[in-house]
Amino acid sequence: MRLPLESVPNFSEGRDRETIEALAAALSGTAELLDVHSDPDHNRSVFTLVGEEDALVAALLAGVACARERIDLREHEGAHPRIGAADVVPIVAVDPADAERARECALLVAGRIGAELQLPVFLYGQSGEGRGPAFFRHGDLQARIDAGEVVPDFGVTDDAEAARAIAAVVRERGGGLPGVRALGLYLPRAGHAQVSMNVEDFEAAALHDILARVEQEAQESGVEVKGAELVGLMPAGAAVAAAGSLLRIDGFNAEHVLELRLLRRDGIPHHDGD
Repeated sequence: MRLPLESVPNFSEGRDRETIEALAAALSGTAELLDVHSDPDHNRSVFTLVGEEDALVAALLAGVACARERIDLREHEGAHPRIGAADVVPIVAVDPADAERARECALLVAGRIGAELQLPVFLYGQSGEGRGPAFFRHGDLQARIDAGEVVPDFGVTDDAEAARAIAAVVRERGGGLPGVRALGLYLPRAGHAQVSMNVEDFEAAALHDILARVEQEAQESGVEVKGAELVGLMPAGAAVAAAGSLLRIDGFNAEHVLELRLLRRDGIPHHDGD
């Protein structure tokens, strides 16, 4: 009789009961959860579950997704070192004869976490050139990634490199768009890379033109732009210009926007870029 595989994922939460229960529910959706051990001093919980490969992969994906949503390491304190909300996710062969089966399952889990959750995944032990978890817990992991000292085996490293390359092209200092300051960053909590920009003069470099340039560079790099984020507020003129470009209306300006015309009629000052 073939025995199931075992997984003993460690998550960086040992105090918040609701989060621990949410993790348990996520992990037990497809696999059999045998044990939960939580330690408030370590601020860490260890779950033991068993199942066939497909069941374990689905359970672990759900568990890691839950951890990403609920655990904020910026607020985490605990005696045990860690590198992530999901710290280690080992796959164990209950029967030693299944060692290769367990290794293949671990690689499948790692690949899907990287591809579907867009999180960096580092292999350790026999699958990771003999390196142990302590290798990754040493120092500032993000700084080591940015410096190229360590490279995730699965996840968003390529996207982060693409973001940095795109930022270098679009910013003014690199010969790109005037008044644009740009950095390529990896956002661990969001699980994706970002081209973070300050636009000093939207008339010199229109926002829609900047986005179009970023999308063009991303396409050439083989990555997809998932969306844009506005931090703070933008002038009405920037939105008007973008709307005119998107709608392909020649000569479109603030005079064609009802609310702005009403504000101007009522003598309420506003900045629309005219």
